[in-house]
Amino acid sequence: MSFTITFRQGPARLASRLPELSKSSLRTVAPARAFHQSSTRPYNFFTSRTTLTSTLLRTTPKNAFAKSTRTYIQQPVAPAADSGSTLRRLLTGGAIFGGTLIAINAVFNRETREDGGMPPFERSYLNQTFLHTGLGIGIIGLTARQMVQSGFVYRIMVTNPWVVAIGGLALSFGTMLGTRAVDPDNYVPKYALWTAFNATQAAFIAPLIAFAPGALIARAGLYTVAMMGSISFVGATAKQEKYMYIGGPLLAGAAIVAVSGLAPLVLPVTAVRTLAFTENLWLYGGLAVFGGFTLYDVQKILYHSRLAEQGIIKKDPVNESISLELDFLNIFIRMVQILMMQQNRRK
Repeated sequence: MSFTITFRQGPARLASRLPELSKSSLRTVAPARAFHQSSTRPYNFFTSRTTLTSTLLRTTPKNAFAKSTRTYIQQPVAPAADSGSTLRRLLTGGAIFGGTLIAINAVFNRETREDGGMPPFERSYLNQTFLHTGLGIGIIGLTARQMVQSGFVYRIMVTNPWVVAIGGLALSFGTMLGTRAVDPDNYVPKYALWTAFNATQAAFIAPLIAFAPGALIARAGLYTVAMMGSISFVGATAKQEKYMYIGGPLLAGAAIVAVSGLAPLVLPVTAVRTLAFTENLWLYGGLAVFGGFTLYDVQKILYHSRLAEQGIIKKDPVNESISLELDFLNIFIRMVQILMMQQNRRK
C-alpha cells in the first residue's frame, strides 16, 4: 500500500527517517488498486518522491512506452519526390516511340513514295486532322475530369449498368453518325454534334479515370501518344495506299477482340485459364488491332486528301479525326489497364 509523508513531524526527525522509509517503500509491493484507494485519505501537498515514483511505476502499464513508440512509428512519413521518375517516364515514352518507329520502318516501310515525298496539300490536310484529334482528346479529358469532380460518375454507377451501357452506346453511335452526315460547310451543327460525341466518349472513360491514380493516367497517355505518333509517322511516309488493304482483316480482328471482352459475361468463374486467355487477347490483341487501325486511318486520310484535291469529295478533318480519336481511346484504355495490373503485381 502507498503512504504519505508530511513535514509536520519536523525536519530533523524526517531527515533521520528517510533511509528507513526509502527501504521500506522499495520492499512494499502494493497492488495497483492501492493508488486509487489512497485517494480517499486526506490530501497532503508535500509527498515523498520515492513513494510517488514507486507507486506510479506499479500502476503504469508495462506496454505504455511500447505503445507510444508503435504509434510514432505507424505514422507514415511522406516520401520525398523522386526527381528521376519524370525523366524515367519520358525516356520510356521515347523508347516506345523510337522502338515502334524503327521496327515498323524496318519490317513494313521499305518502299518509298512514288511522288518523291508528301505534297503540301496532303501535309496540310493531315495537320488539320491531327489538330482536330488533339482538340477532341482534350475535350474528352476535360469533360471526364469534370464528370468525376461533380459526382456524375458515381450517380451513373449506382443506376442500372445495362441501361447506362446500352443508352451510352446508342448515344455515342447516334452522335458519331450525325457528325459524319452533316456537311462540313455547316460549321455549327457539325461541331455541336462532334462535341456531343466527345462528351459521350468522356462518360465511358470517366469511371476509369476516377479509380486510376493520376500518375498512372499520365504514363498511359504518354505511352499512347508515343505509340500512335510512331505508327502515324510510318503511315505518313509509307508508299501511297500501301496499307489500305488491311482494313478488312482489322475489322475481323476488332470483332474477335470485342467478343473476347464479353467473355466474362458468358464463361463461368471456374474457367480460369480461358478467362485469362480472353483477357490477354482483349488487352494485347486490342493494342495490335488498334495500332493497325492507326496505320490504316493515316493512309486513309492521305487518300481522302488526294480525292479532295481532285474535287471528288470535300475536305472534312472533323470526320477524319473521329477515327483517330477512337484509336487513341482504345489504346489508352488498354494501356491504363496493363499498367494497373503491373502495379497490383508489385504490391
